[in-house]
Amino acid sequence: MRRFVTGHDAQGRSVFVVKDEPQAAVLEKAGGLRLTELWATPNEVRARRIEPDPGGTVFRVIEYPPDRERLKTIEPEAHFASMGAQAARAEKRKHPGMHRTKTLDYAIIVSGEIYAVLDEEEVLLKAGDVLVQRGTNHAWSNRGDAPCLIAFVLIDAA
Repeated sequence: MRRFVTGHDAQGRSVFVVKDEPQAAVLEKAGGLRLTELWATPNEVRARRIEPDPGGTVFRVIEYPPDRERLKTIEPEAHFASMGAQAARAEKRKHPGMHRTKTLDYAIIVSGEIYAVLDEEEVLLKAGDVLVQRGTNHAWSNRGDAPCLIAFVLIDAA
């Protein structure tokens, strides 16, 4: 994946201020998710966590391995605590990845398919589908054989 970010030069002309290939981080406590942080506002460089800074946004891509692989090593409490979020209570969660954030999230399925799991319902999302997640308990469950790639924009909604 390549990233291009625009800006202005000293004369006010539009230029590319960033041209790079951001590196994915493998989150072992999350069962091997591959997370690529693409941009965040107001600060582009920040500690890794799920939610954006207060009043900010985060743009990232996450590759979810199949659950049969991911669920072998996921550590919900440790993962979500390390990312500044909270796992759903163990006795209430329908999936080990169940959590809640104080954000408005736009999720676009880029490739593969995945279930969006809520407290009372779930839906199978496929490439091209979009989910608007509004601060609810949720999890991502990849019950297929191939990874699922999702692009996310998270907006602080505290």
